[in-house]
Amino acid sequence: MNNFTLIFLFALALSFAIELWLTRRHFAHIRAHRNAVPDAFRSSITLEAHQKAADYTLAKGKVGQFEQLLSVAVLLGLTLGGGIDLVAGWWGGAQTASSVWLGTAIILTVMLLAQIIELPASIYQTFVIEQRFGFNRSTVRQFASDLGLQWLLTLLIGAPLIALILWVMGAVGGYWWLLAWAILQSVSILMSWAFPTLIAPLFNKFTPLEDEALRARIETLLQRCGFQSKGIFVMDGSRRSGHGNAYFTGIGSNKRIVFFDTLVESLEHEELEAVLAHELGHFKRRHVLKMLIASAVLTLIGFALLGWLVNADWFYAGLGVHVQTNAMALLLFMLIAPVFAGFLQPVIAYFQRRHEFEADSFAASLAQPDFLVNALVKLYRDNASTLTPDPLYSAYHYSHPPAAIRIAHLQGKAV
Repeated sequence: MNNFTLIFLFALALSFAIELWLTRRHFAHIRAHRNAVPDAFRSSITLEAHQKAADYTLAKGKVGQFEQLLSVAVLLGLTLGGGIDLVAGWWGGAQTASSVWLGTAIILTVMLLAQIIELPASIYQTFVIEQRFGFNRSTVRQFASDLGLQWLLTLLIGAPLIALILWVMGAVGGYWWLLAWAILQSVSILMSWAFPTLIAPLFNKFTPLEDEALRARIETLLQRCGFQSKGIFVMDGSRRSGHGNAYFTGIGSNKRIVFFDTLVESLEHEELEAVLAHELGHFKRRHVLKMLIASAVLTLIGFALLGWLVNADWFYAGLGVHVQTNAMALLLFMLIAPVFAGFLQPVIAYFQRRHEFEADSFAASLAQPDFLVNALVKLYRDNASTLTPDPLYSAYHYSHPPAAIRIAHLQGKAV
């Protein structure tokens, strides 16, 4: 144990304590407002639907608390508990850990072990919580198939990427971290471009939008905004879940517009157009570009920090690891970075909510705000999203404004 051990433990304890305090506030606030629909929604949301959303949020939150506690236990077990050293020893110890491919194997093994330990919580969330509230439509076979495919993609894509970064760490000079960052950013951009046509279809079926009237309405909207896409598609989201959504995917010339089939079934044409107008607002206000730049800057800072830590004996010793190699440095950094980066969460969430307000304003300038309000209310109702989150909890975590604030903002635009 050294000073960095104390810093790490303090940051971990502080982040967990903040999460616990905020979650308890959130639970108390939801319970206190469970028996009354907020005034802004009394004409559109029944008390039964409101209570379902409250109960669903509380049930998910309890699972989330368990997952947080389990994540802390796994992290401590892998680091100070000696788990990483055990895995390295299983692969041959310090001598083999210096090998690029064996170092990659150690990193992937630790990642796989962590996922296996946390898997029961995911199973419970899907087949107990989601099932209880009528959202789960996935089978055990589908769940297992998805999980196996995710691990296969991690192996096929992640293993070569990790190996390449480890090779750069060992073969390039002191500024290896700059080249490693450039490689990671290039792969991220490539994956964003390839995702709509190469990866997403492995999990879901995408069919061109068949409703001619809706298609014509959407194409007119796209022309007004100067947005070029590779098509408008409906995704079979109902195969796994009753939740609905819509999103843009891809970059450059490979952009797609995707609606969940559940969303198409629940919204009117004008409401779907308003939802799309909101998404187009992110495009026109360059929110995606801004977030990509912010992410790239933070990643660059992270790699620069790793470039400093890789030769620091106290970094390894402080985290209970006695095998000092590039692979161990990269693995340790991947594990503990979220602990420290988590304190940036409220800042990131603040800017994300600002982007949502800007996108809503853009949508209100293209379509009647009432249509977007109606669509949002249906989404809150159908997805069982709580209408009464705790203000501090939502300020810390929510990437979207709370329902009442967002609706009030849109209705203000309509005046």
